Amino acid sequence: MSNPISRRRFLLNTIRYFLALIGFSYGGYFYSRYLEPHRLEINQVTIQHKNIPKSFHGCKIVQFSDTHLGFQYNLEQLKKHIATINNLQPDIIFFTGDLMDKPNQYPFKKELCNTLQQLKAPYGKFAVYGNHDHGGYGTEIYLQMMKDANFYVLRNQTASVELEDGNKIYIAGIDDAMLGKPDIPRTLKGIPTNAFSILLSHAPDMADAASAIGADIQLSGHSHGGQVKLPFYGPLVTPPYGRRYIEGQYLINKNAPLFLYVNRGLGTTRLPFRFLSVPEITVFFLQSEQRQK
Repeated sequence: MSNPISRRRFLLNTIRYFLALIGFSYGGYFYSRYLEPHRLEINQVTIQHKNIPKSFHGCKIVQFSDTHLGFQYNLEQLKKHIATINNLQPDIIFFTGDLMDKPNQYPFKKELCNTLQQLKAPYGKFAVYGNHDHGGYGTEIYLQMMKDANFYVLRNQTASVELEDGNKIYIAGIDDAMLGKPDIPRTLKGIPTNAFSILLSHAPDMADAASAIGADIQLSGHSHGGQVKLPFYGPLVTPPYGRRYIEGQYLINKNAPLFLYVNRGLGTTRLPFRFLSVPEITVFFLQSEQRQK
């Protein structure tokens, strides 16, 4: 017959459990507040597609997103990340929105513009609007700053990247889904049939509409990968238009496949925490199926 647990042992075990819970809670707070937001993952993704021209085989694209400068993320952090991006030697750079948390209140606009100018990509730098870029009366502030930093800002517009042999790929960008007026059909209308196209949309959940119209690739941000996630549960909060596709790779619409990638971003918003959602810079390598024939 087993001896019943003593009152003393029960109390000791209860105290140990309580102290462990406090320690875990404090450790979790410290990690999510001071450590994870300052970490960085560089994720590499290969994109293989039949419409990628042979001369673009091996083309390197770097995407960064959601810096939210002025909340917790600062210029010194951005400068380090820009140095990282330049060290990757990208051919093309994409920024997928939410540069400043509150554009009209950000005090270091000139220095920020000078910092963004340091990004180097021989085939061009492209950007789209996020909801924070429109918010805080930021629409014109963001547009002028990115233009001064030598970015092409695509707002329901399309641009092409053309190499010396005449081959092209097309970069399309739509306005933000929350505070802008995105128009996917008009944006993609000018892209020739069978041309390779990359759609930039701050909001990832626009991918369903984009796949129905025929885009090949969509690159997005906005969701911060959930920013704070719990094991076996997932994100505590996700934003509108960032609730279906949270982070990483998705294949949308098997009949007319669209490859979607959702970048977790570099900054934070609303709360200065990240947990199980490490800041990210993404590197894409284009592979031409034509090259392999």
